[in-house]
Amino acid sequence: MKLRSITLGTATLCLVASLSAPAMAAEIKSSDSSPLVIGHRGAAGVAPENTLEALKAGSQSGAEFVEIDVQLSKDGVPFIFHDGTPARTTNVEEVFPDRANDPITSFTWDELQQLDAGSYFSGKFVGAKIPHFDDVPSVLTGGTGVFIEIKDPASSQGVEQVVADALAKDTEWKALLAANKIEVLGFDAASNERFAQLAPQVPLQQLTGTVPSAQELEHYATYADAFGTSYRTLDAAGAQRVKDAGLGLGVYTVDSEEVVDDALELGVERITGDFPAQIDRHLNGKKVFPANNGVLISDALNDAPGSDVTPENGEYVVVENTGQRTVDVSGYLIRDAANNKLQIGDGYVLEPGQKLRVYSGPGTNSDEAFYVDGPGVLNNGGDSLALWDAKGKLTDLFSN
Repeated sequence: MKLRSITLGTATLCLVASLSAPAMAAEIKSSDSSPLVIGHRGAAGVAPENTLEALKAGSQSGAEFVEIDVQLSKDGVPFIFHDGTPARTTNVEEVFPDRANDPITSFTWDELQQLDAGSYFSGKFVGAKIPHFDDVPSVLTGGTGVFIEIKDPASSQGVEQVVADALAKDTEWKALLAANKIEVLGFDAASNERFAQLAPQVPLQQLTGTVPSAQELEHYATYADAFGTSYRTLDAAGAQRVKDAGLGLGVYTVDSEEVVDDALELGVERITGDFPAQIDRHLNGKKVFPANNGVLISDALNDAPGSDVTPENGEYVVVENTGQRTVDVSGYLIRDAANNKLQIGDGYVLEPGQKLRVYSGPGTNSDEAFYVDGPGVLNNGGDSLALWDAKGKLTDLFSN
């Protein structure tokens, strides 16, 4: 917990008018020794990210917090969205055919409301809208809090002030802040420092892709309370530097039991993931997939020699039947962290112990290999994968 006594001119900036002394941010910590669980973009693994549907799922998952990304529309309306363009997660090509790759912040609020932000995930979510920032508190249940990431502040000039004002003036946001259920975070250090000046009593987290030097962490500690980074780049030395700086330690985006365990060994206090319900089950000692029929993802080759879609020998995911019964895996679906999809075709039945390689590129189908004949999807630096059965039930998670 850091005391942030930052002045503008001669007056200390406070969100609560009655405060005349520097404000102190209440450190956000778990009530016991277990880490905080934060649902990434709501619960992006099971519902379209950053929609109210995903926020509801995250709030009902057992997670203490859900994480959202806030940006400003062309006409200054705060909305919840992650990407810099609408292409990946909306039907913008149907509604505004020439603007798919335009900045999402170049759209007015009225234009954003014309987009479908749910159908890209599945037909179950057709019609889901991009939410207004102020819609978020109303869908939370069970005392769930919010990690508010300020996304790309250079494209949303003044977004720090908009968020600070909402936390100070909106009844629902104020209530969450008073209950110690709000933390603001971001990758842009200058933006975070601006927010710290505007709202010194709001807990703040600095994000970076890797753990920087001790000197840089000490600087972060002058305005932030916590630090978050990718679990893929965190090691014991980096974790110790963060703790030595007096900052809380968090990691993203954790999507498998094994990665949760690795994070715990490093002393991580906050775990952000796309599947918060499964993380919560694991942390509570419960079987993550109690009804799993033995079919799971056992391996993946993300970075194949040459092109990822080299015919016959590109990238692939291995699906294996580890159970005792024969299982028809026709229609099983593999999603990666960006919601790219690989679906197994008809006629694939796995005997106990049998494996099937599911390739993202072209090739000749066989009993051991199915080729989706797509453009290549997996992140070469490692990816998180989810396996869904033909009825749309989540059955396994895998990270490499």
